[in-house]
Amino acid sequence: MTTEKATTPEDITRLFVERSNAGDADGVAALYDENAVMAYPPGKTTVGRAAIRDLWASVLAHGPHFELEEGLPTLVYGDIALTSTAPKDNAGARAQVVQRQPDGSWLRILDQPEFVATS
Repeated sequence: MTTEKATTPEDITRLFVERSNAGDADGVAALYDENAVMAYPPGKTTVGRAAIRDLWASVLAHGPHFELEEGLPTLVYGDIALTSTAPKDNAGARAQVVQRQPDGSWLRILDQPEFVATS
């Protein structure tokens, strides 16, 4: 497991891609708060770092390849930030809420990895 911490909200996306492509589910899970909530798989939620780790271990076992996506402007309010990217895979939208930790690093607390609006 890699140990580099996100020193900016935007670092989390880069670290996620690097760790996912390395098949490092523990490293991916380390980017999430202990009680984080992820809206995945579609239509469900995964709650807590341990459950998120298990989910990513299952996904990464299939060897997917992730590409770094263009980050959209980050919105910061004190120790909370909203990050998002423009998806390359037509997933609609990706957005995360991250929180600054006491050591100054950032962790995801809410993750919406894909969302397609329906009319």
